[in-house]
Amino acid sequence: MIRLLVVDEVRLVADAFVSVLGQQPDIQVVGSATDVSEALALVEHCNMVLVSTRLPHDGALQLTRTVASRYPSVHIVVVGLSASTTDILHYVETGALGYILKEDSLADMLGTLRSVHSREARVSPDMAAVLMSRVAQLAEICKTSGAQRYTPATLSAVLTRREREVLRLMAQDLSNAEIAAQLTIELGTVKNHVHKILAKLNVSSRRDAVSFLAQRKLALERPARDEARVA
Repeated sequence: MIRLLVVDEVRLVADAFVSVLGQQPDIQVVGSATDVSEALALVEHCNMVLVSTRLPHDGALQLTRTVASRYPSVHIVVVGLSASTTDILHYVETGALGYILKEDSLADMLGTLRSVHSREARVSPDMAAVLMSRVAQLAEICKTSGAQRYTPATLSAVLTRREREVLRLMAQDLSNAEIAAQLTIELGTVKNHVHKILAKLNVSSRRDAVSFLAQRKLALERPARDEARVA
């Protein structure tokens, strides 16, 4: 039996999910929440969380990361994603076990919930290729161990060129707004890069990410001027 917690910023939408999904014979909706703190207060009563990307302040990412860390037996499904493989991979790396796209139907949603509950993968061919590529990158990194695990070369395999540049500026103690001004990109884009960096390095804060570099004595190269324009 799926014991489901529904999380959406809009109470009316959350109630609609509860009404529709609660009619399924194999789904018991244990509650609904409209923010991260409310969801965390209820999560121990469920075995699956359906969380909307509409939660403000990257709430869906925060909730996914926290639940995956504190409640490993609870499965997380994210609803409302675009078809961007980059966005999907971001949530998967954070701890989501399933995702529902904006254009998916109710039947698609039910299929995903049941697949995740049965521990079956339900991904598109494009997403499967991205995941396989990511696994190959991680396997290459794990060939080394301990303090030698990360080098500038292996770090380049984990972080994109732009993410390395953002991390370099984070190490200079620049704020997100200052990084955005320095790189001439949107503040929201910087925040997205920061979240991806934290997820990929498996750390929980900007300070931890900077310490990660310092402890391993990793130096990030300053990109050429034309590379700095890449968003």
